[in-house]
Amino acid sequence: MDDHTTQENTPIFQRIKDFLLAGIAAGRWKEGDVIPSEQALVKQFGVSRMTVNRAVRELTSEQVLTRRQGSGTYVAQQKYQATLLEIKSIADEVRARGHIHRSSLQLLERTKASDLLAKQFGLPLEHPLFHSLIVHFENGVPIQVEDRWVNPECAPDYMTQDFSSITPNEYLMAAAPLQGATYSIEALSAPRDIAEMLAIDTKQPCLVLRRQTRSGGKIASIATMWHPGHRYQFAGSFT
Repeated sequence: MDDHTTQENTPIFQRIKDFLLAGIAAGRWKEGDVIPSEQALVKQFGVSRMTVNRAVRELTSEQVLTRRQGSGTYVAQQKYQATLLEIKSIADEVRARGHIHRSSLQLLERTKASDLLAKQFGLPLEHPLFHSLIVHFENGVPIQVEDRWVNPECAPDYMTQDFSSITPNEYLMAAAPLQGATYSIEALSAPRDIAEMLAIDTKQPCLVLRRQTRSGGKIASIATMWHPGHRYQFAGSFT
């Protein structure tokens, strides 16, 4: 079945939804931008106002769009979601939503443990550590700054990884199988460098997840992950 046949078999309201979703993903309409009016979509697709209204109404209920009475329909602020009850790669979470993950490596260095880090890792002062700083993107939008410290005894090949094709989490889950983890979450204003990487104002609050993972009886990594509060949420469930 070719693409033309597939398109013909797709309900017209779904084609309108796909058109709007593709435009948002491509950056044609960004968060806060007004989308074409229902009248314009009626003319473009040659369909009834009812059909266009269904497409827009469904995208609104899916929180992709938001309607403002007397003003128009806008692209809603996207609340990207992370799970708390199991440790997943952020790349897997993004792809599970049908979105595109990309990362940008800001820093990768060998360093020595400060007094605080030595105590957190249970290591001697100035013990070697690996340090990485990575920005993660979802459909081109920065959603996380990952500031991670790694114990070389647990992940000796950390510095040789290509973090444009694998996330630190994905490498560590293979190199240092998870034995346990602790985490905390708090709301903080981002320092200037973090705010710049997340493309937000320093006055905007961030959700900050601090996580410590253990492997082989040792602290394997300590990560601080900054998320823009207005476009991110944490969620989880259990039975």
